[in-house]
Amino acid sequence: MSNNRNSLLRLLPSVNELVAEIAQSEGAKEYDLPAMTWAVRRVLEKARNQMLEQELEPAEDIVLDLTYWLKREIFKELKGSGSLKRVINATGVILHTNCGRALLAPEAAAFVAEQATCYSNLELDIETGSRGSRYHHVDDILTELTGAEASLVVNNNAAAVLLIMNTFADQKEVIVSRGELVEIGGSFRIPEVLKAGGARLIEVGTTNKTWLHDYREAISAETAMMLKVHPSNFRIEGFHHAVSTAELVGLGDELGIPVVEDLGSGSFFAGTDYGLPAEPTIQETVKSGVSLLCFSGDKLLGGPQAGIILGKKELIEKLKKNQLTRALRVDKLVIAALIGTLRLYQKGQIEKIPVWNMISRTREELARDAHRLAALLSDISDLEVRVQEDESCIGGGAFPTAALFSVVCAVKPKSRPVDSLEKFMRQADIPILARIAKDWLILDPRTLLPEDYTIISERMHAIDL
Repeated sequence: MSNNRNSLLRLLPSVNELVAEIAQSEGAKEYDLPAMTWAVRRVLEKARNQMLEQELEPAEDIVLDLTYWLKREIFKELKGSGSLKRVINATGVILHTNCGRALLAPEAAAFVAEQATCYSNLELDIETGSRGSRYHHVDDILTELTGAEASLVVNNNAAAVLLIMNTFADQKEVIVSRGELVEIGGSFRIPEVLKAGGARLIEVGTTNKTWLHDYREAISAETAMMLKVHPSNFRIEGFHHAVSTAELVGLGDELGIPVVEDLGSGSFFAGTDYGLPAEPTIQETVKSGVSLLCFSGDKLLGGPQAGIILGKKELIEKLKKNQLTRALRVDKLVIAALIGTLRLYQKGQIEKIPVWNMISRTREELARDAHRLAALLSDISDLEVRVQEDESCIGGGAFPTAALFSVVCAVKPKSRPVDSLEKFMRQADIPILARIAKDWLILDPRTLLPEDYTIISERMHAIDL
């Protein structure tokens, strides 16, 4: 670190000094001490990072500018909503895990808001006046849409697998193909989830080839179930063979062994309906006769984070009685969001579900919006702007080999590196996330909302290019 940087860092006040000064400022009375301390610490960290990145002289005007900047940024933090905030997703990744995955439909969000601000009959049987079940509200609609006998909703799909293992396979064997021992994100892996549920994993076959006889030969008196894991986030291509769900169910019926399938990104639609690779649907998997299946609520379903379990009623009832179910249960807001989303499927209003609306956008629509954005940015003299063909992706572990055709707005600063523009956009009051490709910043309209275009334009015009 240079002497200049050391000198600059010494100009920064301590947390206590800055909190005391902010507390005396006009407009600070509405904030409590913990909130002010949090904002001061966050802004001081930001200031240190910026000083370390730049070569500046510790002149008198720097001190004045620093004081003004610190106070401005602290009040900006206080007026904001903390560290969780809205972002603009211009990456073209529809189910962006880092950005919260699926967007709720406005109708579903409105139902959540109603349930959040009013009392409800969450666990009340209005007919009898006695205590009811929170799962009842979503069970009828799930069984109607899928054909399953019964359902249970927990807080995510890993929790669903964990609960199934703990209920039916604690200290018993679960047979899984080696080619399906996937990592499901954030370094969480199917073998570890099974182990946490008390199951003993029995691996069969090889990474690229597993046959029905591999399962048959592995079954013993200790076998609790055969588990099929849908490889949502990867594909093995070429010299490859996997046992189908129907084949596995046939073997299970023959030997009296339950078959459970983890669908990962479960969908009510075949991929081919939208020009995507063929994928098993939730309804097809139920119809195949599996004992239980589970999938995520916030991926291709387009709802809230949840783990949805479908299957035979007697098995679902056993899951509900497991003490873990209370620890993994969902609250009224998740139930409301799920019901609000499923109602749109019931009504056939698929176009209102943001995930499927974005997937089904046409070439003409994307080109129109890319040109609209380019026109908003065309008067920035030090910025190259062009419209070009590109690709979007679904993300979230869904259709990993499928690329969606897109038309994007690409921009390139003439006098500075493109990564500085990317950082400037990302650090806006409403962060704007884009991606860099070959020295161009790519803004993909597939994942933009109608109000995003003006915000992007205003931020772009604010940069000193």
